[in-house]
Amino acid sequence: MATSAYGPSRSTRSVCGAAEERAGALAEVRETPVTPVLVTGTVLTTRRVDAYHALTVVAPGIAERFRPGHFVGVTVGGDRTSMLTRRAFFVHDVKPDYGGTVEFVFSVRGPGTAWLAERRARDTLDLVGPLGRPFPLPRDPVTCVLVGAEHGAATLFTVADALQGRGCRVDFVLGAVSADRVFGALRARRMGETTTLTTEDGSLGMRGRVTDVLPGVIADVRADAVYACGPMPVLRGVTAVAVEFDIPVQVAVEEGMACGIGVCMTCVLPVIGDDGVTRMVRSCVEGPVFRGERVRFDDVGTIPFDALGAPGGGTRNAG
Repeated sequence: MATSAYGPSRSTRSVCGAAEERAGALAEVRETPVTPVLVTGTVLTTRRVDAYHALTVVAPGIAERFRPGHFVGVTVGGDRTSMLTRRAFFVHDVKPDYGGTVEFVFSVRGPGTAWLAERRARDTLDLVGPLGRPFPLPRDPVTCVLVGAEHGAATLFTVADALQGRGCRVDFVLGAVSADRVFGALRARRMGETTTLTTEDGSLGMRGRVTDVLPGVIADVRADAVYACGPMPVLRGVTAVAVEFDIPVQVAVEEGMACGIGVCMTCVLPVIGDDGVTRMVRSCVEGPVFRGERVRFDDVGTIPFDALGAPGGGTRNAG
């Protein structure tokens, strides 16, 4: 079996059935998709959070429709920019102030996010949202472990609020390469029953990765479910751990999205459907939240030969 630093790389196809019954018992039917709205919002606040930037924007139409796991698409570059595609960001927080505000967190990775980092209060931004399918929530009070890597942790705090509102216990596992890239440690300590922190360089918490400590946390708290967001290798490892414990895992993927509304097909990845057939699905529409055991992490970035419609094999599944 091939392995990676984030855990076993075995195909998830053979383990989908194992979590089916428990996932069905814990998770509600997903909510009816909401209709996104286009908003020209005023920047209310900007702040640095260690290695990251956080922008709060007045966006009433988006805030009132938001559910944990949704994201927004933000136009960057100004009126005369050549950057035509929006940038997608998970929503970190929603508040009722000024009719409704949303906050998103990001790191500077290119000219688009560099432009966003220069925005100041009273500037305006063009946003569309909420986009995607949110996290399903358990019907009954259960124990949930929330795993966040880098600023992927930002989306987990609205999830934690919703879970606690249903009487669920919440425990956090947060990690990153270094202390300045661990997002939300203080808030997690305030919200969670326990919070476990990891850094690869040992500058905060335990030295290592979130997947190194996750098995111990799941066992200690007797977790019923896992929610996770972060880079693909992390989600792959988190899913492998959850599968070993035979508990359902919901992952919010961080695939690159150019349009955010399912048109451009740049964010597709192979996911196994309820019928056992692999399809190339759009992270921005069918996701970004998926059941972890359904995502074929080993095949992300490719079209598996047995995917529906794939050249050389997938068409055999069409019936």
